[in-house]
Amino acid sequence: MEKGGGRGLPCRPAVCGVVVLLCATAFSCSLAAEFRKVKDKDMKLDGSLCSLPKSPAFELGVAAIAFLTVAQLVGTTTAATTMRASNTSKPGKPAVTTGRAASVALLVLSWVCFALAVVLLATAASMNSGQRYGRGWMDGDCYVARTGVFGGAAALVVVTALLILGLAFATDPAPPRTTTTSCARGDAACTAASATIRVGAATDAEQPGGRSRQ
Repeated sequence: MEKGGGRGLPCRPAVCGVVVLLCATAFSCSLAAEFRKVKDKDMKLDGSLCSLPKSPAFELGVAAIAFLTVAQLVGTTTAATTMRASNTSKPGKPAVTTGRAASVALLVLSWVCFALAVVLLATAASMNSGQRYGRGWMDGDCYVARTGVFGGAAALVVVTALLILGLAFATDPAPPRTTTTSCARGDAACTAASATIRVGAATDAEQPGGRSRQ
């Protein structure tokens, strides 16, 4: 009975393609939100009260967060799974330890950039969700997202994408397991076959030129 088969190589091109596509969409939404956000001139005043209309930048910011989140989860989950399989198959080697440290560093940095991008997008998007008289955005006051907030988030999206791709290529897949032959305990037929193979191999070794007896 043969036991074998190993883990196949992860679908690295497919995962990288998905990450690139999702991050590119998040980047596009962030840039579009930068040009569609509310401005100071859009503010309306009624005595001491102020209001701002809802802007398309709100939906664009939420969409950017959604696409970036999916890309982050897909990329890091795949890389973490590959790292775990690789560490299990090759424990204790110096090269593996160094590669593991680099992969962990990229993983942490990707989550840090992802968190910063989400904070910027969520804050700026909430300011574009509409601010009514007397409520404003905070403490009854109206706030407008500064120029470049969505643009900065777009830059962080690019950095996050590069870190995820770097993590994908820095993570080595686990090597396939070597095929071995073993007999279950009590399987007389398998044991006899194995013994016959060993005897035949020994007999061939004794024959000149490796010829078998007729």
